[in-house]
Amino acid sequence: MKKGIHPDYRESTIVCACGNIVKTRSTKPEIKVEICNKCHPYFTGKQKFVDSTGRVEKFLKKYDK
Repeated sequence: MKKGIHPDYRESTIVCACGNIVKTRSTKPEIKVEICNKCHPYFTGKQKFVDSTGRVEKFLKKYDK
């Protein structure tokens, strides 16, 4: 490999908006993200439905057999 053409690869910190901190290696010293595996509903298994107008109940009532 040629010297001086590759970026500096060092320890990096990923910081989520929820406060979760992950240590990794990157060319950037700090990476800020809005959502991570600790707070995203798909990855945590804590997905909740936001149903403000009763759409889910209306659908279940209409197609319940």
